[in-house]
Amino acid sequence: MHDINPSVKAGTVTLAAIIIAFLFDPIALLLYIGWTMAVTMLFGKVQIKKYLLYLLPFTLFALGMLVSTLLFAKTPENPAVTQQFLFWEMPRETVQDALALAIRVFSYATLSLLFVLTTDKVAFILSLIQQCRVSPKLAYGILAGYRFLPLLKDELSTIRSAHLIRGARTKTSRFTRYKQYTIPLLASAIRKAERTAVAMESKGFTGERDRTFYRSYHVRWTDWAFAIVMLGAIHLCIIVSGSFR
Repeated sequence: MHDINPSVKAGTVTLAAIIIAFLFDPIALLLYIGWTMAVTMLFGKVQIKKYLLYLLPFTLFALGMLVSTLLFAKTPENPAVTQQFLFWEMPRETVQDALALAIRVFSYATLSLLFVLTTDKVAFILSLIQQCRVSPKLAYGILAGYRFLPLLKDELSTIRSAHLIRGARTKTSRFTRYKQYTIPLLASAIRKAERTAVAMESKGFTGERDRTFYRSYHVRWTDWAFAIVMLGAIHLCIIVSGSFR
């Protein structure tokens, strides 16, 4: 999974998400969720504990979607047709819509984690430049901003420690302290951005598309095989779900 071309992987995940948006079969969605999780765990070199921890917020959101849909759903066309859901007898149409929406949220989560946990961010940016013809100025700007986030966190910790040494922490409210952190933090970010721009320009970066790359990425047959298998699995899940009816 880590060797799949990042652009092909991103396109495959996007197409799968679009197809899922038009899928209202809870069984098919559950089957595809199981498939996506199996692919991620078996071929993604992902720790189970870490994966489940990332899934927790999406699980809570999906449960919230389920409950809100059940409570505030529109009046079904056939309210007399009911089915047992947990301890309540509810209209079948409402239950199916609620389950489809909640499971769809969970399926989006598994697809997102498949991409995020198995894709190197730098490789993704370089692949966008080489395969998708994204402007190097835009791509490297995004990459520089991504690299700045940990630096800004360290800078905020330094500013906070400096204020603590000077006693500013005990004399002002929390809101005032955060206002005091803003200007030094922005000034530091501007200085780092200016230094990065000067360094890139001094090394010959002009933003032109026709340039050589130290790390080159190409689309191979394994990348297309991944796309075909992932998209074909949705069709297979629909067929298997239909056999249960």
